[in-house]
Amino acid sequence: MRDGMTIGGLAKAAGVNVETVRYYQRRGLIAEPHKPPGGHRRYPAGIVGQIGFIRKAQQLGFSLAEAKSLLDLSDGKDRRSTRVIAEKKCASLDVHITHLRLMQRRLKALIEKSRKARGRTACPIIAELLASD
Repeated sequence: MRDGMTIGGLAKAAGVNVETVRYYQRRGLIAEPHKPPGGHRRYPAGIVGQIGFIRKAQQLGFSLAEAKSLLDLSDGKDRRSTRVIAEKKCASLDVHITHLRLMQRRLKALIEKSRKARGRTACPIIAELLASD
C-alpha cells in the first residue's frame, strides 16, 4: 500500500467531509498533494492534526484567516505573535458580547411590552420591527 491516505480517508480520519478538506486546500490552510498520473492524491497522516487544529481554532472563534496565521506559528516558538492574534480575537469577542447583551435587553423589553399589551393594540414586537428608524 502506498504512503498516505486518500481524500476520503483523510476526511473520515479528521471527522470532516471531503468538501471541507477541499475548501481548506483552496483557502491555503492545508497543502494539496501532487496527483500522480492515473492515480490518487495521497495525504500524509499529519494533515489530520492540522485539520483538528483548524477546527479547534474555529471553536474558539478564530476565522479561517486567523487559523491560517496560527498554523503558520504552530511550531510554538513565537508566543508573542500568537498572543497578539488571541488578544485581538478576545477584544473582538468582548465587543460582540456587548452587542449581544444590548440586543438581549431590547428583545426582553419588547417581550415585556407584548405581555402587558391589552385590547386591540398592535403587537409591540411587530410594531418595533415595522418602525422606521
